[in-house]
Amino acid sequence: MSTDAVISRELKSLQEAVALSQQQRAAAAAPTDNAAAGAEPVQTAEDEEWHADLRALADEVTGFFEEAEKNISQHPTSSVVGALLVGILIGRLLGRH
Repeated sequence: MSTDAVISRELKSLQEAVALSQQQRAAAAAPTDNAAAGAEPVQTAEDEEWHADLRALADEVTGFFEEAEKNISQHPTSSVVGALLVGILIGRLLGRH
């Protein structure tokens, strides 16, 4: 459950960073019109689509982790054994370098 909160915060932070970057880019493109009027830059259809995609990604990631948490809770022994085997496999693959 705490993992979901951390991931949600990270995704929101990413969305805010993208929004800020887009605002800065729009302000740099038309510095006289928006800066003089004191208005925020207008979002284009592309910006709205980007935000919608980020929201969809955040929802998918949150759903994935909720489903994984349910599966791990239902099958704790299988999850631990599977994680151990994956860890051993990754360790052997990285050890061959």
